[in-house]
Amino acid sequence: MRKSELEYHQELYSGEAQELFAKPAVRSFRAHLVRRILRRTAAGTHSRVLSLGCGIGDTELRLAPYVKEVVGLDIAPNAICQAKSDAERLGLENTTFLEGTVAQVSGQKFDVVLGIFFLHHLLDPDFHEVPRQIYQLLRPGGVFYGLDPSRNRLSGKIGAMLIPRLIEKYQSPQERQLEPSSTAAAFCAAGFDAADSMYDFTSTPAAGLFPRWQVGYRIARLLDELLIGIPLLRDWGSNFEILARKR
Repeated sequence: MRKSELEYHQELYSGEAQELFAKPAVRSFRAHLVRRILRRTAAGTHSRVLSLGCGIGDTELRLAPYVKEVVGLDIAPNAICQAKSDAERLGLENTTFLEGTVAQVSGQKFDVVLGIFFLHHLLDPDFHEVPRQIYQLLRPGGVFYGLDPSRNRLSGKIGAMLIPRLIEKYQSPQERQLEPSSTAAAFCAAGFDAADSMYDFTSTPAAGLFPRWQVGYRIARLLDELLIGIPLLRDWGSNFEILARKR
């Protein structure tokens, strides 16, 4: 019997994820991602940030020193327990980690909402409902930043042929790849000004396959910066960003 989404993530966050996310290449990816989030959302010391599907908080804890407050949400109790423990160990007093869904923060207002590898775990009708919920959570002019795998990703097609078991191991029951433009359109339909852009080709997959190889990740990231700028290749990228601003 196939595990449920919650069972999968409870098992993942029982030690395996913590070990993987502590590897040098994965840490470099998260550091790059935080810099990207700060630049693209203009988040700063005035900003209250909500992160959906925060996992063990490896991105959120890196982001916390640069913003006013970070609130993380996840359905997996193991993940939230780890995130709270790490925040306490690091002496971060501006973080809150909650077990549950968007309903846990209903009525609150944020300047930035994040969904890092979050949207592709949602199935219809949640996929279309969540942008509307995010809209209600944001202050006027607030920003949603999302990062998810592209349905057109060349790395996914190659991985499915060469390492199918590894791909399946790290794929949750509901997980799917998304079409970038239709994902942006879902946010536009919810009232946002939204656009998609490509984040990478090889660097994030490289961090997953070779998590100890920090230099390899950095080389791959430099290569990505070149590839992203080539129009004919852009649609084959691995992961795409959504930047959606509340009107």
